[in-house]
Amino acid sequence: MEYYQEILAFHIISVLSWMAMLFYMPRLFVYHMENIEKKEFLEVVKIQEDKIYRVIGFPAMIATIVSGGILLFINPTLLENDWMIAKLITLVFMISYSFSLESYRKILAVDGCHKNGQFFRAYNEVPTLLAILIVVFVVTKSIPVYFSIGITLFFGFVIYKIVTKKVSDVQ
Repeated sequence: MEYYQEILAFHIISVLSWMAMLFYMPRLFVYHMENIEKKEFLEVVKIQEDKIYRVIGFPAMIATIVSGGILLFINPTLLENDWMIAKLITLVFMISYSFSLESYRKILAVDGCHKNGQFFRAYNEVPTLLAILIVVFVVTKSIPVYFSIGITLFFGFVIYKIVTKKVSDVQ
């Protein structure tokens, strides 16, 4: 427990760095798909997509997982809490989302993506929902069921509205 606070601080910094990538990468995908005919612009965006994932996002995700694992190793009683289990389950979704961004990045790098900007605008809402759930679980040290269901339904509605919005309204 001697270095617990320092490891916790590193964990929080790692999460913030990881979240920066999770929030920004889909926005780059929007720019990518909505400017597909501008080859010079596309080359710059492809470099940004690669670097934000490879240099910032992936290392920050690994640092988050490792530092979180160390915190759980130091204080295994945390695993006795339902809120921690809910946080870890939500974390699995966040890790999956992160890998999905890399998958889309690779498809976009070879100009093989058939999704549009609206899809990526909607997809960009996912990490916000996951972050809200994790923060609420950690801060309240509980699983507020009605809040969790409500916020998930709200984001489902927002995603639905983004996906079904007319393209002319978006641009």
